[in-house]
Amino acid sequence: MPPQRAPSGRAFGGLTVADLPPPNTKRWVIRRKAEVVAGVRSGVISLEEACRRYKLSIEEFLSWQRLIESHGLAGLRATRLQEYRAGGEKSE
Repeated sequence: MPPQRAPSGRAFGGLTVADLPPPNTKRWVIRRKAEVVAGVRSGVISLEEACRRYKLSIEEFLSWQRLIESHGLAGLRATRLQEYRAGGEKSE
């Protein structure tokens, strides 16, 4: 299975604010995190506005961005965060 990529815009139409998760989002699945990161990267929403809109710290947003850059979308899995942040291998 090929690695998943972060959304970079809807087929030729580009990402819009309407494509972003709703402001009252409580459940942060991989796709929603990636949409917010893509929105900031594409200039659809500023980092400050994204943090305000979703009640995120700048550090939390930047961690999502770093995890996507380092590990692709799989890095955003909540069960993998500790492993990726520590830079270690999964212990069994």
